[in-house]
Amino acid sequence: MVLLKILFITICVLWLLKMVARLLLPMFFHKMMAKAQNQANQRYQQRHNQTPDGRIKVDYMPPKEKNRGDDAGDFVDYEEVK
Repeated sequence: MVLLKILFITICVLWLLKMVARLLLPMFFHKMMAKAQNQANQRYQQRHNQTPDGRIKVDYMPPKEKNRGDDAGDFVDYEEVK
């Protein structure tokens, strides 16, 4: 008898959790998506509402390399023979 009572209570609790999840999860995901969309809109507006001041912004400058002309080898002047 105790086993049936435990089984019945377990089934009722799982059924209630299923019903609560069916009601609350869509609201939770809707709020989460709305928050993510608001953050994306704010970032977009921050990037595109900045007024350009006519300057060029350089994010990366490659390091200057040495002149490779010295390492290329010997060059011979071309003379045409007839």
